[in-house]
Amino acid sequence: MHARTRIAAAAVAVVGALALTACGTGSTVVDKPKENAAAKADSGKDAEKEKDATPEVAKVGDTLTLKGMEDGSRLDVTVVKVADPAKSADEFSEPDSGKRFVGVQFKIVNTGKAVYNDSPSNGAQVADSEGQQFDSTFAEITAGPSMSSSLKLKPGATGLGWIVFEVPKASKPDTVQFTMDSGFADQTGEWKLR
Repeated sequence: MHARTRIAAAAVAVVGALALTACGTGSTVVDKPKENAAAKADSGKDAEKEKDATPEVAKVGDTLTLKGMEDGSRLDVTVVKVADPAKSADEFSEPDSGKRFVGVQFKIVNTGKAVYNDSPSNGAQVADSEGQQFDSTFAEITAGPSMSSSLKLKPGATGLGWIVFEVPKASKPDTVQFTMDSGFADQTGEWKLR
């Protein structure tokens, strides 16, 4: 009986270790903005100035290139605007007591060879200056239309919309992250909000 217990415990330990290893392999956070296409085309001194002006860390307005899990799955993702606080577009979706809505407008361009078919809000999170992370919530805000909850983009197509987060009133949102494949891809894009 003891031998069976030990074998079962060993099997559980091996499966757990394999699961942890599989989850941790290759995961990266991408926060270096894509180079300005105009600067790449210009080979003079202006290109050097533009290169020096490229920020070290992505911020609002910058584009990050991210890869998905499927072969040929790639997006250019831009954080276009931030609405903080964001106002509810209707009386049905209000933040809980002591909280507020924060909206982030994303522009997603399918630069890969595969169709992008996902719910972008599943792979988005906001983190505050204390390191607390907040997932997206379903809410319409007055800043503009929400990102589709079922976005399908053929190669070359673009999606644009707001993803809403519910955060404590005292929180100071510091970064927003976006990961393809509903948050399961190995590459996560990160933008500074302040």
